[in-house]
Amino acid sequence: MSAQNTLRLILGDQLNADHSWFKTKDPDAIYVIAELHQEQHYVKHHIQKTCAFFKSMENFAKALQKAGHNVLHLTLDDTSEYSNLSDLLIALAKQHNCSEIHYQRPDEYRLKQQLNALTHSAQTDHGIELKRFDTEHFILPAEDIFKYFNKDKHVRMENFYRKMRKRFNILMEDGQPLGGQWNFDADNRNNFKEDDLDAIPEPLVFANDVNDIIERLNRHKIPCMGKPETTLLWPCSRAQSREILQYFCTVCLPNFGRFQDAMTQNSPHAWSLYHSRLSFALNAKMLHPLDVIKAAINQFNLSQDAINLAQIEGFIRQILGWREYVRGMYWINMPEISKLNALQANKPLPKWFWDGKTNMNCLSKAVSQSLDYAYAHHIQRLMITGNFALLAGLNPDEIDEWYLGIYIDAIEWVELPNTRGMALSADGGLIATKPYAASGNYINKMSDHCKHCHYSVKTKTGSKACPFNSLYWHFLERNKEVFQKNPRMAFPYKTWQRMDSSQQTAILQHAKQVLQNLDSL
Repeated sequence: MSAQNTLRLILGDQLNADHSWFKTKDPDAIYVIAELHQEQHYVKHHIQKTCAFFKSMENFAKALQKAGHNVLHLTLDDTSEYSNLSDLLIALAKQHNCSEIHYQRPDEYRLKQQLNALTHSAQTDHGIELKRFDTEHFILPAEDIFKYFNKDKHVRMENFYRKMRKRFNILMEDGQPLGGQWNFDADNRNNFKEDDLDAIPEPLVFANDVNDIIERLNRHKIPCMGKPETTLLWPCSRAQSREILQYFCTVCLPNFGRFQDAMTQNSPHAWSLYHSRLSFALNAKMLHPLDVIKAAINQFNLSQDAINLAQIEGFIRQILGWREYVRGMYWINMPEISKLNALQANKPLPKWFWDGKTNMNCLSKAVSQSLDYAYAHHIQRLMITGNFALLAGLNPDEIDEWYLGIYIDAIEWVELPNTRGMALSADGGLIATKPYAASGNYINKMSDHCKHCHYSVKTKTGSKACPFNSLYWHFLERNKEVFQKNPRMAFPYKTWQRMDSSQQTAILQHAKQVLQNLDSL
């Protein structure tokens, strides 16, 4: 191969075909897409997650080659002699006589730090200049994050969301929110009735052959979790990502908001429901969030008889609001937020987080689904596994690693604020204004899991009492100095104080027994 002047790095979550790099064919640029050993060992990933990224990287490399670009697609076989990304880049730059290495802004702090360090050492030790470019993916430009967020300060997501709606003129009419209100969340909290179950749509899935990737992972002894699938159902190309976006808009969006918080086990499609399942395609950057928003709004405008405003607003809030919000909160508060443990939680993960074998039906279903599909929707993550971890006082470091590893869409910028902030209240209130703690009553209201459970959701003590119930009150009692003065927590604390002392003692004693036997629940 002829000498190249510029090496351009494309990370596995930077598969953006619309990036300005690709607008012209530069004969002096070589694009590097590499399976990296360092990325397989900082956390144990779900095997479907690794397969999805590797397959998507392979497809992206082929698409760039077909478009006439010079591409070097390296597998684990090709990169095994390099202990880290920095060593690989320097070796490739020397091999191809490159005077510059270009890279796009990483979305994980550890990679940003690694490339920052390489920028200095490459110039000093090798005479190679590193230049950073934007990923051209997020709606809010990186340089504007500081305008909306302040380090160590709580930022209310709803306020941020409204500013984004105004700035980008989304679901707005004459400067006001479409329909006269900003948020239709109150209309989007339905659970499934029996008559609703037959209408749940069959999910669109794909059949991406990943046999060779699984064989490669096994050959290199890459530690993985979860159920392997030789034909992967997740979208692994831009075309497949667009296909699943269109499917969501036409089939699922009419009922998305209505049932976005609901759970069921009485449907063959219980794992997918009306959710878009676009998060992997978005986070790998095969789809741009504005393209997703425009597609959904276009379908809403075409089908207002089928899609009401509450459905489209609920979806837009997740993409324009929450997704952009957690990214801002991540970058403004890193690295400190990654070490916060405001409630001093320190219990290890119960063993059933790795196999789903627990008598708690809701947790068994949520964990088993996660292991089977590398996926669970936001309420399963927040109010089932996250809620249990919060109530039981599980170590945030271990929970972070579990969430980061098990979910196909988990990249640290989106995982960490959701986990350490929203789910665990470990950030001291930077993100959530109250802990998302709930007893079994919430789970019973939003699912049919409790009807099929070993435990009784109606009781707080005794061998068959739902563990969520006593753990909930134990959580409130042991953290009362933190939460008792929080106005959003006034009602549960008043309820607790109205109980007679003997009942309180019995509940707390039962909770202690539960906490001493987490592995055997």
